[in-house]
Amino acid sequence: MIALRSLLFILAFYSATLIQMIFWTPVFFFLPRKFAWHIPRLWAKSLLVLQHWIIGSRYEFRGLENIPRDRPFIVAAKHQSSWETYTGLLFLDDPSYILKRELMFIPLFGWYAAKMRVVPVNRGRRGAALADMAARSREQYHQGRKIIIYPEGTRTTAGEVPHYKYGITHLYRELDATILPVAVNSGLFWPRKSFRIYPGTITMEFLPVIEPGLGREAFAEELQNRIEGATTRLIAEIASGNNPPPLARKLAANRTEPTEASA
Repeated sequence: MIALRSLLFILAFYSATLIQMIFWTPVFFFLPRKFAWHIPRLWAKSLLVLQHWIIGSRYEFRGLENIPRDRPFIVAAKHQSSWETYTGLLFLDDPSYILKRELMFIPLFGWYAAKMRVVPVNRGRRGAALADMAARSREQYHQGRKIIIYPEGTRTTAGEVPHYKYGITHLYRELDATILPVAVNSGLFWPRKSFRIYPGTITMEFLPVIEPGLGREAFAEELQNRIEGATTRLIAEIASGNNPPPLARKLAANRTEPTEASA
């Protein structure tokens, strides 16, 4: 049943995305950017409803009071599945994404992304890409926009050892930016490189902001500690609950399995 529901949702996911992009194209590109964001938000809400109906997913959003209302900021989010890429924008006014440049070449999606003035990054250029990302982000940040970045650069499996990239630290120092860390447990229910999507309560938690002024190493350590600490807690909550998904059970078993020294 999980496999069938997963297949139905994946089909619904891509069908809803394509249909809505085609439907809104005649008007989307003529709307002011801030107003045009209502259309991606409507798309995101439709996907949440579909996932609830088909998979049985429920959603919990914690720490909404930590989202600044009076200043721009950079969202540094844990990235475990596709779920948070569209869900997070529901809570942000005029957001921008830092994403890999290849996504801009996807028909329709790339056009929509260009309209919303996201920040594409050519990761093959390394140092030049970092400077370009900072320059584009600085302009948007000073315009009051909220910029979303995934510090690890790609989706990671829940429970995997984290590997945070330097980009978020560079932006923090170069822009003298406020950082809003975000933790999720979505990878337990929509695992990376897995076809199956499991029911349960997916949680997104907005953590207290990190203010400007820390040194590079201190900031990098603080950001990783906050996100990974909260993510570990969210995973443990699911693992100790009723009928956890397979990955949560596996992670819980690995934590409780005795070592040779203690055996």
